[in-house]
Amino acid sequence: MSLLLSIEQRNKVLNTMAEYIALEKEAILEANKKDLAAYTGDDLAMGDRLKVDDAKIEGMIISLQQLAEQEDPLGVERFGFTHENGIKVSNKTAPFGTICIIYESRPDVTIEAAGIAFKSGNKILLKGGKESIQSNLALVALWHKALEHNECTTDWVTYLQFNREETQAFLQNPTQKIDLIVPRGGEKLIAFVKKHATCPVIISGRGNNFAYVATDADLEMAIDIIINAKTTKISACNALDKVLIAADMPRKFEFLQHLIQELKKRDVEILTDQTLSDLEGSTTFEDEAIWYEEFLDYKIVIGQVADINEAVAKINTYGGGHSAVIITSNEEKAQLFMESVDSAAVYHNASTRFTDGFQFGLGGELAISTDKLHQRGPIGLQHLVTNKWYVLGNGQVRS
Repeated sequence: MSLLLSIEQRNKVLNTMAEYIALEKEAILEANKKDLAAYTGDDLAMGDRLKVDDAKIEGMIISLQQLAEQEDPLGVERFGFTHENGIKVSNKTAPFGTICIIYESRPDVTIEAAGIAFKSGNKILLKGGKESIQSNLALVALWHKALEHNECTTDWVTYLQFNREETQAFLQNPTQKIDLIVPRGGEKLIAFVKKHATCPVIISGRGNNFAYVATDADLEMAIDIIINAKTTKISACNALDKVLIAADMPRKFEFLQHLIQELKKRDVEILTDQTLSDLEGSTTFEDEAIWYEEFLDYKIVIGQVADINEAVAKINTYGGGHSAVIITSNEEKAQLFMESVDSAAVYHNASTRFTDGFQFGLGGELAISTDKLHQRGPIGLQHLVTNKWYVLGNGQVRS
């Protein structure tokens, strides 16, 4: 096992990596073009996540630079106590050890997620999807170059070129110690990792987010929020999939017609439940299981509920535990909703698209966890740590 790198070493590697990405921008884009040319799937979300452009390159650079500027998350004292016999006891943050990140199509994970794991003192095993292999290998080569430039061994970042069968075998019987696995991708990938992994797994990636438009909502605001949350990035796990409308909303059908018109302008397929079956421009669905689905597509479900109690019950039954928003001018109602909905992020009058490490002030994220242990929502640098106890004595023994 390698000794922990100092904070100075870790920061130097991150800054060097940012410089190399800027210098090798054209080579990275060229590698990504090969991946895009080879991709033959029709999954809109995967295609969107696969593409690397100037903006994504800039995002990678900024992510690394911001990480280098942040405080060391390790060695932070969480608790201190002096025993009556003189022993000094403290609890401090510590690295997990080795983190394996398994992801689909997103080459920026090779930078952002790996950077967070590295800054928090962990070795990283990266297993990207075959659709992004050229992009990932180009970026991992830069990781190794940055590590070597700062006299660090390259085994701090390792890329696993495994197929599905090899990945399954590795999860079931790892050839090296793994302390934590983070799957980043769709439900099939997450289910595959959970089924075969033999160490803790942080579940990340599933959305199925809900908006509840209450009786006293500002209807223009509601339309702006819904359109933004649904259509600005359909491949994001923080995108909106379901809208619940209060049954006694004033101007309800006028609002719904306006909403459908705006959604249609953006080519969104609109599905409704039986209570709204007469809405022009929509299709009534038959199978209630659709409430469980995360679409990652230009598709939305609109339904009607009697009141806030039914809205909360529906969200807690069908939602993915990611994000939910209430649109209302009543602050007491908003507070009740946010306290009652069982999601990692709850909103009042704002788009669910803000559920993101950068937007929440974390300087990036390893993942957005819908688990409750050990961290919920965006997992930033300060969350990607465990802890251990330090006990300082001078010969004390327990009687």
